[in-house]
Amino acid sequence: MGEKPLKILACGDVEGSINAVFNRVRTVQKKSGQFDLLLCVGNFFGSSPEAQAEWQEYKSGAKKAPIHTYILGAASQETTRFFPSADGCELADNITYLGRRGVFSGASGLQIAYVSGREGRQDPTPAHCFSPKDLSQLVEPLISNNQFRGVDILLTSQWPRGVWQYANSPEVNTKFCGTTSISHLAFKLKPRYHFAAVEGVHYERRPYRNHVVLQENTQHVSRFIALATVNNPEKRKYLYAFNIIPMKSMEASELVKQPQDVTENPYRKMVGENTLSDPTVQEPASQFFFDLGKKQRGGGRDRPKQPRRPPQPSGPCWFCLASPQVEKHLVISIGTHCYLALAKGSLTPRHVLVLPIGHYQSVVELSSEVVKELDRYKMAVRTFYKSKGQRCVLFERNYHSQHLQIQVVPVPEDKCTTEDIKEAFMLQAQEQNMELMEIPEHTDLKQIAPPGTPYFYVELDSGEKLFYRIQKNFPLQFGREVLASEAVLNIPERADWRECKQTPEEEESLSKQLRNDFQPYDFALED
Repeated sequence: MGEKPLKILACGDVEGSINAVFNRVRTVQKKSGQFDLLLCVGNFFGSSPEAQAEWQEYKSGAKKAPIHTYILGAASQETTRFFPSADGCELADNITYLGRRGVFSGASGLQIAYVSGREGRQDPTPAHCFSPKDLSQLVEPLISNNQFRGVDILLTSQWPRGVWQYANSPEVNTKFCGTTSISHLAFKLKPRYHFAAVEGVHYERRPYRNHVVLQENTQHVSRFIALATVNNPEKRKYLYAFNIIPMKSMEASELVKQPQDVTENPYRKMVGENTLSDPTVQEPASQFFFDLGKKQRGGGRDRPKQPRRPPQPSGPCWFCLASPQVEKHLVISIGTHCYLALAKGSLTPRHVLVLPIGHYQSVVELSSEVVKELDRYKMAVRTFYKSKGQRCVLFERNYHSQHLQIQVVPVPEDKCTTEDIKEAFMLQAQEQNMELMEIPEHTDLKQIAPPGTPYFYVELDSGEKLFYRIQKNFPLQFGREVLASEAVLNIPERADWRECKQTPEEEESLSKQLRNDFQPYDFALED
């Protein structure tokens, strides 16, 4: 195959010893070369004043993690305050909180499923606990896909109950260790690697099968590894390094190879037929790192399926279509999930915005049906511009913006080439000490920018995509400045939209003209 494996580090409870773990990572990387990811299970934060002071240095930007670090949420009540939201977000440069539960799909195709916290014993569950509903909403969309074979990695804080069956014994009191719901989760998701913590010991179980010999087709094996706490006095192992080629990129024959020490599945006897499939669970409005996509079974069979309700704004929003603040005279076309509007203070008379009707902050937060319609609008505007001899440039700034706006700007074909536009973005970014990177054509933005990540994104008419992960002090008018520059439209005086304001009457006239011109391409009129 020649597929290059990913180099990954997994870590147990950090408990606020952040410097210690990152110093250890630096040492490992000096010796073994750069790793791609650090995955932390258990409690990342500590509650002592020293631990809080240590974290403050990373949060403020005084210190930076030496590797892309992904952490689980609180596994204790004391540390819930470090997590601003249940949906996952970037907590500091290079340190991302994955969220309550979900699936992270890397650009390489690597799939990491995760559940934060401990099993909740009461309803509603506390912030540091997960509920049966959380597990159902994680499992259902995955296993309902008939192509599903398993996930590459599963991250949980708690151990699965009975993982030691048929295998070597861990140094824990097995009477009180682990939870059955995590055993059920591991049985359903068939992870190639499953990491857990919170018990303070290191335990590497012998690999186990995910099929019944002679009754089912051979499947890949699973490995369970529990990690100790960072800086533990017994010097137990808390950092684990491994290489992995994503399952999606492997030949089946290679993937299902069985090591000599493989055992029976420790969970098979305890798992009932349909423990995690709760047909009454409704699809959540949004899901961190993956779109549920598939329609859920059951739950209101006698009623027509209600459209999913998008997230609601916390205050007045100028772009939610139902909001009293929205300037409806600018609207050009309204679809089911998205709409098209003339840009206020537009760069050129045909400069438009594609926006979701509901309140979403960025493209990576959109559900599949909204993305689908967004793409239809993009295609319609591209075709419209082409008929006028114009190239289409799209950009999105997910930074200091409350509601997603995709700016779509036409550039006359005789003004400059696509290559000239690309070069203008690259050069201007360099001048501002920003590194715009090119991302592969079929790479989904969600794979490189989890929700909560500030970013700037450009799409050219050639299909080429440019991406910048915003650090701080990003120039808000950057996209307009590049397109207004001499190298592209040569209208530098129009770089700031506030300098291009028009009267409502002028806007109304421009919108009307645009509405008429766009009509032959407006699929919303046919649907």
